[in-house]
Amino acid sequence: MKRDKKSLSIGILIATALGLLLAFAGSDKGVAVSGMAVFMLCCVFAYALNWIVFIPANIAQTERYYDLTGSLTYIGMILIAVCLSGPLDERATIVAIMVGVWAVRLGSFLYIRIKQDGGDTRFDEIKTNPVRFFLAWTIQALWTIMTAACALAIITSNNKTPLDILGQIGIVVLIVGFFLEVIADSQKRAFKKDPAHAERFITNGLWAWSQHPNYFGEIMLWTGIAIMAVPILEGLQWATLVSPLFVILLLTRLSGIPLLQAKANKRWGDDPQYQEYRNKTSLLVPLPPKQNE
Repeated sequence: MKRDKKSLSIGILIATALGLLLAFAGSDKGVAVSGMAVFMLCCVFAYALNWIVFIPANIAQTERYYDLTGSLTYIGMILIAVCLSGPLDERATIVAIMVGVWAVRLGSFLYIRIKQDGGDTRFDEIKTNPVRFFLAWTIQALWTIMTAACALAIITSNNKTPLDILGQIGIVVLIVGFFLEVIADSQKRAFKKDPAHAERFITNGLWAWSQHPNYFGEIMLWTGIAIMAVPILEGLQWATLVSPLFVILLLTRLSGIPLLQAKANKRWGDDPQYQEYRNKTSLLVPLPPKQNE
């Protein structure tokens, strides 16, 4: 028990240190207020907000506000960056608006979903262990920092470069990714609302072309922002390009797809129709279904 607690404590320290190290790198060449880098202030806010909300959540042993807090973390970081970074150029304005819209949309979507579902099974064991639960909130803060790193670098940078072809490509990738995620989430939610589909898996719409089109859309969104960031990055700011790589790793290896695939296999693993869907449909990138040979 003591060993588990020690391991969890080390995990909390690592999750905090990684975020602050990235904040230090992202602050290089960036705007500062009263000697404090705005990028760093945004990251400190991320940890502070999640740690504060953890307190009532731990007392009530509820995960209901976890995802909502994650979205508020993004919104808060963007607002701090916008308010303290002075006049924004076109690149920073577009990124700030899009990340804000994305966070509001996703946060409301996830909050409504968990409210309707009554809970999130991922937290059934975690929320009864205060140290483990605190680690989950700390990891969420790290997740928001690493994901939004390129966006924060763009907004807080002193390097105001006019939009070039690379920036325009990034905007297109960003917008396409955003709408892919929105459409995929809407299609799945509509599918699950139908009582006839209560025990079925979705295979229509974008889900006929990809088993996880919403995740592909999110990867595109953050990749688009990273592409937009490339022309303005300087010095240690280049470390913020970890953002899309982190999103890809998180969704395809650490959480996201592996967890959902395991859950789906447990539920429909013996279903021939599910096996056919898995064999014919691309795992991530939307592609035409494979034809039967």
